[in-house]
Amino acid sequence: MARPLRWLADRGYTGRVYPVNPKYGELAGLPCYPGLADVPGPVDLVLALVPAGHAVDAVREAGAAGAAAIVVFASGFAETGPDGAALQQRLVETGRQAGVRVLGPNCQGIVYTPARLFATFSAAAERPLAGSCGIAYVGQSGAVGGSVLDIAAERGLDLTAWVSTGNQADVDLTDIGRHLVRDPEVSVLTVYAESVRDGAAYERLAAEAAAAGTALVVLRSGRSAAGRRAAVSHTGAMLGDDTAFTLVSRRHGVVLVDDVEELLAVATVLRGQPRPAGRRIAAVSTSGGAGILAADRCEGHGLTLPELAPHTQEKLARLVPDFGALANPVDVTAQLFNRGERAFGEVCSIVCADPQVDALLVLLTMVTGDAAVDLAEDLAAAVAATDVPCSVVWLAGQDQTTAARAVLGAAGIPVFSSIAVAARVAGALAPPAQPGTGAAPPRSPVIPTLPTELPGTGLPADQAGWALLDALGVPRPDGRLARTPFQAAEAAHALGGTVAMKVVAPGLEHKTDVGGVRLGVPADRAAGVFAELAGAVADPDGVLVQRMIPAGLELLVGAAGGQDGWPPVLTVGLGGTGTEVHRDLATALAPVTPEAALALLRELRSWPLLAGHRGAAPLDVAAAVEVLVRVGRAVAHWPQLAELEINPLIVGPAGAGAVAVDVLVATRKDMER
Repeated sequence: MARPLRWLADRGYTGRVYPVNPKYGELAGLPCYPGLADVPGPVDLVLALVPAGHAVDAVREAGAAGAAAIVVFASGFAETGPDGAALQQRLVETGRQAGVRVLGPNCQGIVYTPARLFATFSAAAERPLAGSCGIAYVGQSGAVGGSVLDIAAERGLDLTAWVSTGNQADVDLTDIGRHLVRDPEVSVLTVYAESVRDGAAYERLAAEAAAAGTALVVLRSGRSAAGRRAAVSHTGAMLGDDTAFTLVSRRHGVVLVDDVEELLAVATVLRGQPRPAGRRIAAVSTSGGAGILAADRCEGHGLTLPELAPHTQEKLARLVPDFGALANPVDVTAQLFNRGERAFGEVCSIVCADPQVDALLVLLTMVTGDAAVDLAEDLAAAVAATDVPCSVVWLAGQDQTTAARAVLGAAGIPVFSSIAVAARVAGALAPPAQPGTGAAPPRSPVIPTLPTELPGTGLPADQAGWALLDALGVPRPDGRLARTPFQAAEAAHALGGTVAMKVVAPGLEHKTDVGGVRLGVPADRAAGVFAELAGAVADPDGVLVQRMIPAGLELLVGAAGGQDGWPPVLTVGLGGTGTEVHRDLATALAPVTPEAALALLRELRSWPLLAGHRGAAPLDVAAAVEVLVRVGRAVAHWPQLAELEINPLIVGPAGAGAVAVDVLVATRKDMER
């Protein structure tokens, strides 16, 4: 109790504070009461610094005292095993019965500096924390949260709000986050999440942050169990469990980062500067070598360094020595600082005025002491006059640039000691790369009215997928299931004489894995091939004989149904037996419009093969788009559909269509078995 009580008493909290402990009559100069029922005034918030075994009683007493919320700091709950989980459940149930919201347990509390509320025992709050920088933090880990609070303060960023949610038995980070993004004191909300158990709640948070104009920056660790499934398809095996999380974040402009340093750096940029309009970055350096390193790292994060316009280079030539560089990266050389004038800021202003530049990265080497402060003031003034965001990498000792870094920090300009980290942050802040251009978007396909019941329900697995494709209007080759060599030969003659043959067996999803596929089989060999395929597996159901489809580009089209509040996801990629090798995939939330489907195809590295590569005729992109739209509609329409994969979808020449030659379907019930 000592830390939060001392901080509340000494740091200007204007509300009433009531210590409660039957062992004392006074604490921190305040009257101490034996129980909550003895407190003389109304109670809004209770800080329960009691062992886990007493927490349930504390929640009950908080409700009786009229408190709206209680912070349970103690550990010893779900994180310890089944007994702890049962105790945590009792905690939640008691809170609901008493009308009290529970933060925690196993958390480190709350800081809200505008109200001087320091309801935490985190050692990181020992710092004076007198300011309010407009950046808020909410996260599950007390240790990570303490690090964020401490590092931010060290960099001159006294967080406006800081909340540790711990086990999130009741109140979780999305509840806190939705409140903070509407707070006028908060311009940037940073989040550390170990799991996001409710996708719909996370999307509400992201949407509300965007609507309120509050930047949302998220650091996520681990994988959410929400999206985990025993994937039977190539798609499910290749996509990460957090695909839907990433796509939802992208939809609402959330910035995703990889570590605490990035979290604070991005927040610093967004607190004082706009996000870059594109992925084009200019580097201005005092060292040619540093500029080259920056170019390499930036390109590795999908950023481009465009050559500056001729009129920009002409202006720079009046300031940069002849042995410098003007194109991008711009190397001003150390000679620029020997002139006794402040020219560096002017160089940066000229670069930022170039229409090809979306962001500026300044790379400084051994500019130190008073010269460093002059440079920092010059740069801060230049950045303040432009809407191009700026970051600095200072490759010099902290002790020799402390005052200069403080000048830049006060101007909202982040300073890094690593080119690699600065490039990673710049990549995270930039908007997603836009796919290339090519075919015009087709008209919206006319999709038949879809029934409530999932087509194929109750049919064998090898038939369920085809029934679903038929309901969606996705073309497939004519085929027959043969159960004898004679039936195979008969089917081959009926289907045109040359066929594809595939063994069918329970639980056999990927037929090529067992050598269960033959292509281009003449009718007179169909009976013999039947025997070979039937012998490749135990207890086959038969052999599927299909009409051969002309060669084309093989795509994978997959979909994963929504779960635990997350939207369904649509995937397209280079298909066939090399799908896992190529790993050329693009994903989107389903359903998709024809324009979005076309954009997905353009994201693929293999897009030129569809659009017409090196003089080759373009393929039927419109037909592929139509299949994507139909599959996306299916996975959004039927909640019982867990996975759908077409592999391959053979896309023929323009006007020839796209045909699904193999399909896998898994329902929710299938996944539960």
